[in-house]
Amino acid sequence: MLLIATSMFTSLMTATLGIGGGVLLLAVMAGSIPVGALIPVHGLVQLGSNGNRALMTFKYVDFAMLKYFSMGALIGAVAASFIVIQLPLVLIQFAVAGFILFLVWGSKPQAQEMQPVGRALAGFITTILSMFEGATGPLVAAFVHRNNYNKMQITGTFASCMTFQHGLKAFVFTFVGFSFTQWAGLVVAMIASGALGTFIGLKVLKRIPAEKFLLVFKVVVTLLALRLLWQALASAW
Repeated sequence: MLLIATSMFTSLMTATLGIGGGVLLLAVMAGSIPVGALIPVHGLVQLGSNGNRALMTFKYVDFAMLKYFSMGALIGAVAASFIVIQLPLVLIQFAVAGFILFLVWGSKPQAQEMQPVGRALAGFITTILSMFEGATGPLVAAFVHRNNYNKMQITGTFASCMTFQHGLKAFVFTFVGFSFTQWAGLVVAMIASGALGTFIGLKVLKRIPAEKFLLVFKVVVTLLALRLLWQALASAW
């Protein structure tokens, strides 16, 4: 019941603020789901949550971004399915956190959108990391932020990219032998409650001024990056 309620709250949070719910949900699930099942089950729930949000914001999706992101993500998923040696988690956390801060606060390119190669690279890098890190939403969000979208374009495009990525993650974990069957009931209930949270959150989002949304979005992504740095420092100590 706690996980079902948390799924609704975190979906509402992501729909309203643009980011943050996936990381919070992962933290809550970590306390009640076995480590071996945590990332695949979380990914399947996030597939449903982001899929619902992408459908509800379909007309705002930048399909050019989604197309090239998906190409890179497909290559990343294939590569991830054959990776045997994992990088130390602390190294991944330091690298991802630093890159997020650069993408969000670094100087923007003169063009109003990322180049196709950059979009494909974003899909490739984040998909590989998602197999080990779990919640790469802040990193994907930072890439999406580089395109200078308005608040609805950020929400719709981010949701569509994450939907594709989590779909690949579910396929890869199934391919390597993970069985989702015993978790099906919980996952369906969490997706359903997440859909309600997304519906409410998008209603709230439409009432938030664009300038405030973009500021909150940047601040929340930054806080999530700083959280990664803190975790990395704590592990290093």
